[in-house]
Amino acid sequence: QVQLVESGGGLVQFGGSLRLSCAATGSGFSTYVMGWYRQAPGKQRELVAISGGIPNYGDFVKGRFTISRDNANNMVYLQMNNLKPEDTAVYYCTAGLTYTTPIYWGRGTQVTVSS
Repeated sequence: QVQLVESGGGLVQFGGSLRLSCAATGSGFSTYVMGWYRQAPGKQRELVAISGGIPNYGDFVKGRFTISRDNANNMVYLQMNNLKPEDTAVYYCTAGLTYTTPIYWGRGTQVTVSS
């Protein structure tokens, strides 16, 4: 069992940056594929970034976001730069055994980008 707690969301202006953090509890952290998903109002949840070795990113990221992980401290981060209003969403931390199917989800952290 893995529990995930996100932090670092908030309100930022267009072009600004945020760093999201995800603290994981439970065993076997280094064996999990860790990721970030997001869901905007009225839209489907979508992949932002995932890291099990080689990071993968959603097409909309276009070099603006970077996922990283600290296996020694069971942490995952998402550095987001050059934020746009369309990045406004709830961002969720995930853990899974594959790149395609998260098993565990955090409760999410709200990111709002103002224009």
